[in-house]
Amino acid sequence: MAHRFEIRKNKAGEFVAYFCHNAESIFWTEGYASKASAKNAIESILKNGPGAEVVDTTTA
Repeated sequence: MAHRFEIRKNKAGEFVAYFCHNAESIFWTEGYASKASAKNAIESILKNGPGAEVVDTTTA
């Protein structure tokens, strides 16, 4: 599958959840002290994301 979540460590040693398409990172979370917290962030995105409202704040 082309879309996936990856959990990586940043330079500060924190766990970060990345959403990737092919080899490109589309977005990522803040850094977490534990891998479990990064996994919880992924679960929250999967649960709440599909129904999320799209808000366009551009003026053009």
